[in-house]
Amino acid sequence: MDPKRPARPGLGPTPLAKPGQPAARPGAPAAPGGPSVPSRAPALGDTLDQLSREIRQLQIEYEKFFNGALPTPPEELRSRIQAQIRNLRNLKITSTMDNYRLGDVEARFNSYNELFNRRLREREEGRRPGLIHAAPPERRRYDPREGITFGGRFDPEAVEALYQGLAARPGDGPKFDLDSFEKYLARQVAALREKTGCDQVQFRLAEEEGKLKLKARPVPRTGF
Repeated sequence: MDPKRPARPGLGPTPLAKPGQPAARPGAPAAPGGPSVPSRAPALGDTLDQLSREIRQLQIEYEKFFNGALPTPPEELRSRIQAQIRNLRNLKITSTMDNYRLGDVEARFNSYNELFNRRLREREEGRRPGLIHAAPPERRRYDPREGITFGGRFDPEAVEALYQGLAARPGDGPKFDLDSFEKYLARQVAALREKTGCDQVQFRLAEEEGKLKLKARPVPRTGF
């Protein structure tokens, strides 16, 4: 090679490696000490677990608001959960299980969201000025304190009423989500029906030693 001729681009001399260090190959990745590799994002399963916990927290915070323990509704938490679900929906999720879990979380949030919006509307309409004769408060369809009866079919609104009643008391509420709670009730109903031969089982909330507890009793068969 003629030392006077300029080297062609890309064919210049390879830098000498330091003692004890292999020579660098063209196109090889940077050695340690170069640009840092971004940390991996949390696994989708962990994100969905966190979302479930936040939806549970949102439910508790709304119950506190409706019971007068909070001055304003937890709109910031609700908006954050809504944004997280929207961002996850924009991802390309290939796992069938993750898609199923995301759909379940989204359905639970939408169900609670609709319930909260309805209760907020009812609250605002009850405070509307100019009402001369205020209508008496509507009796709740399901009252967990008086007792809610289940048979072969489970009314989602009845399950929700029991769940909300437990969740309204910090520290005494269920440690699982609404779907798991419904499965728990179904197991209790099946066990009592098999043991006693009853048609239905009534659940109610009762205070015992300062704690809120869920009580169950069989409802005897009627007729001949």
